[in-house]
Amino acid sequence: MGLLSEGSPLSWPETKKLADHVREHGITQFINLYNLLKDRQGDVLKWGDEIEYMLVKFNHEEKKAQLSLRAQDLLPVLQITEKENPEKASSLWRPEFASYMVEGTPGKPYGGLLAHFNVVEANMKNRRKEVSALLEKDEHILSITAFPRLGCEGFCVPEAKPDPVNSASRSLFFPDEAIYLAHPRFRTLTRNIRERRGEKVAINVPIYKDVNTPNPFKEDLSALGDDGEKGKNALPDHIYMDAMGFGMGQCCLQLTFQACNIKEARTLYDQLAPMCPIMLALTAASPIQRGYIADTDCRWNIISSSVDCRTREERGLEPLKTNRFRINKSRYDSIDSYLSPEGNRYNDIPLVIDQEAYQRMRDAGIDHLLAQHIAHLFIRDPVSLFSEKVNQNDEEDSDHFENLQSTNWQTMRFKPPPPKSTIGWRVEFRPCEAQITDFENAAYACFIVLLTRVILTYGLNFLIPISKVDENMQRAQKRDAVLNQKFWFRKDLVAQNSSESTADSVGVEKDDVCIEMTIGEIINGKGDEFQGLLPLISSYLSSVEVDADTHCTIHQYLRLIQKRASGELMTIAHWMREFVTKHPDYKGDSIVSERINYDLLTTMDGIQNETIECPALLDHPRSKTQSSIPDPIRMAENCPSTC
Repeated sequence: MGLLSEGSPLSWPETKKLADHVREHGITQFINLYNLLKDRQGDVLKWGDEIEYMLVKFNHEEKKAQLSLRAQDLLPVLQITEKENPEKASSLWRPEFASYMVEGTPGKPYGGLLAHFNVVEANMKNRRKEVSALLEKDEHILSITAFPRLGCEGFCVPEAKPDPVNSASRSLFFPDEAIYLAHPRFRTLTRNIRERRGEKVAINVPIYKDVNTPNPFKEDLSALGDDGEKGKNALPDHIYMDAMGFGMGQCCLQLTFQACNIKEARTLYDQLAPMCPIMLALTAASPIQRGYIADTDCRWNIISSSVDCRTREERGLEPLKTNRFRINKSRYDSIDSYLSPEGNRYNDIPLVIDQEAYQRMRDAGIDHLLAQHIAHLFIRDPVSLFSEKVNQNDEEDSDHFENLQSTNWQTMRFKPPPPKSTIGWRVEFRPCEAQITDFENAAYACFIVLLTRVILTYGLNFLIPISKVDENMQRAQKRDAVLNQKFWFRKDLVAQNSSESTADSVGVEKDDVCIEMTIGEIINGKGDEFQGLLPLISSYLSSVEVDADTHCTIHQYLRLIQKRASGELMTIAHWMREFVTKHPDYKGDSIVSERINYDLLTTMDGIQNETIECPALLDHPRSKTQSSIPDPIRMAENCPSTC
């Protein structure tokens, strides 16, 4: 979830007083980092995934599934190997927002060898085994995006009651006990975001209207403590949620790539940005929220609303008086600008920036595009600050910069090297929803990494106007977007326009660069009109050496992507909705009961453990993944690598 500083958290009034201090020193720290590392060259491809998991407790007698609030018991044990013998740690574990969540990553980053694709799934399986070995009877670890009954009565164990008067979130549904309390960052963020906003966060998701769903659908929240004020932002025909936990308490799959230099990192940032909505739709896995079937498939807008700390002035609901800017988006949203000179002409939406921060960076020699990107992040206030971290050495520390960088949760993240580190310039790809099985998560991870290799090898151009990317992000979240929506995508990935190389050429070129296509057409091709991403990847793979086992595994992964994109295999969201609506206890009223939730999650657990086959989702996957790279292949890593 970003920077996890240790110390004594400050209240929002204390943090607010220090906001200018954090911004001023954060910019100084970034300038110092940039000047120190802008000419760094020769870093090799390294990459890794992050998967967030949920701990679920099954009560087989009562047919209930609940979230187990034991992350703080498990994490110290999971981290023993990393602390005592880090070289032998095959996985790394970190806390996440909720006390029922853990985040796992590979112990060491993967490298540029294609053979690394064959160890990804095995590493994910090993992570699951590590956690499973510590679980109590009937506890299970699931890589699901959203717990279907999060926020319903008795959704967690030990059971905890929300406190809409005194809790950090003031939620009617989400108790503080479900927040990971062993680190102060998460409760502090929850409280400070609410206090900065001036009211509770408001999340409204359209409800799926079935034959017996009330029309209009509107809940009576008085039994939960609503006095007419606490639930005032609930909209008719929407599922209402009111806490950060409904967003940050969901899980995802994220990927981070190390580039060979800053130029390549900026190129990857830009070229992958148009892929974010495509991958969001393709990995859609969260169609049920707070015990109701939603008319959407993805988590993105939910998380965006769950951490939206903008005041009424900043949201444009009142004239600006005490705030500095009118801000168009939550701090968790899609990116607002490209970073490479080639992308500048497609920066077609107004960008709000901290002008003083921008000018300081320009005066320090930082180019316009990068300076405006950082200055845009710095229109925000810090929402979490620790007293021990207020005063820093700007020549050696970067915590003030990371404070704001890590709480701008966008679809892509451009990451400078940490101070005094061997780590290079990196890019983080953040939109994907968590999948049920390790096979699926590995498939999507390897697909994106392969795509980065194809982009760089062939010099492909995915750039489209940033406004079209925003349109796509909204389309991606609609119900069955893979089947029913079309997305803007660049129609000629090979053509390069020489005018795009000038940073002053802003605005969309006269000839339209993008057309609307289905996910299936984007991934698999559209006859002579569009080659498709999978054929490009196949072409790349045919030109490089790859061992037989890795080739088999990659083939299986790409087959899953191909069939999900075409609709031959269901997305997880489609499968979940169909499972619920065909359940014998379902009454056609959009409600996911305790029993339906239990049956759904036990089925998902069986699918991930390979005790239940689900050909509608997976089509009998059989990879040849293995825990390590054979020595003869590993020797190739010692070959010289050039940037």
